[in-house]
Amino acid sequence: MRISARNRIKGKVVDVVKGATTAHIRIEIGNGAIVTASITNEAVDELGLAVGSDAYAVIKASDVMVAVD
Repeated sequence: MRISARNRIKGKVVDVVKGATTAHIRIEIGNGAIVTASITNEAVDELGLAVGSDAYAVIKASDVMVAVD
């Protein structure tokens, strides 16, 4: 796979929950940190996503906010 996005983090799928049209995919990216993505059920099937699968969380954002207490 080649992709222009630089914010890609390899991990392992730990949960796949399909809804009526959209699925929530939870990917553990290390040290117990989880990234959750909402994608179509069709995409889940096309990518062959299942618990235990290796996958990348690819993050594309135009803005990043930083906050402190």
